Amino acid sequence: MVNYTNRVMVALESCMGHEIAWPDRQERAQSAAHFASLGFPGCVGLIDGTLVKLSQRPRDDGETYFDRKSNYSLNVQVVCDENKRVIYVFAGMPGSCHDVTCPRRSSLWGRLNSPQLFDFSQYLLGDNGYVPLERLVCSYKRTGGDMDKISFNTCIAHARVGNEHCIGILKARWHSLKEIRTQLRNAGENAYVICWLQCCVILHNYLIWRKDDWSEDDHPIELEGEDEFRRPPHGVCDTNRRGIERRQEVQDLCLAFNRRPGGLLYLSKLCM
Repeated sequence: MVNYTNRVMVALESCMGHEIAWPDRQERAQSAAHFASLGFPGCVGLIDGTLVKLSQRPRDDGETYFDRKSNYSLNVQVVCDENKRVIYVFAGMPGSCHDVTCPRRSSLWGRLNSPQLFDFSQYLLGDNGYVPLERLVCSYKRTGGDMDKISFNTCIAHARVGNEHCIGILKARWHSLKEIRTQLRNAGENAYVICWLQCCVILHNYLIWRKDDWSEDDHPIELEGEDEFRRPPHGVCDTNRRGIERRQEVQDLCLAFNRRPGGLLYLSKLCM
């Protein structure tokens, strides 16, 4: 049985570049048109992190996998489109790593300004666990009673439902992602678990492509977000345009702090 599973994983992994692929210019334009209807013109994807629980403490540096929910886990970064299709996944960081830290270790971070990934004024949308950049617009950590900021956060929460559903469906379809029972004792087992995660994502995307719709009535999913999802208020486009511009104005500040050790962690508290 193990041999058959490994063969299937090898076959699925060979399809990774095709099944988990960044959208081309036409697909990005379609995504931007969809998110424009939600008040975020230029958005081409949603980014969020999720914790994949481990049943046992990893042998090496196990304390670094201990997360805020008092479990041993892996931090997995997921970028999806409006159809809940995963267009980028980065796995393997310990559960104690913050969402600010994980994207910096990914291949995506160094290519945020690549014209192959984003056209002019295009960006990803994230929650307040991230630091705002030109290509990453996120909600405010503190609103200070500012109604524009509160409205902006409400609109982001509404738009980001798609990412919460994507992760919820992914874990509901593949129950192994609710708790991985393989102990991480060496680099090989760590690579095996990451491959397993990627294979689950590939199968998830394949079912999306096959239009195998997930019925929440028959199979309810568990949302991990804590935001209250409400419909955006009237005049959302004008409000969000101002909010997006303000969030992207901190790009130079972010880049400056990124060159300092621990700069992003300090910045996440400074500019939210």
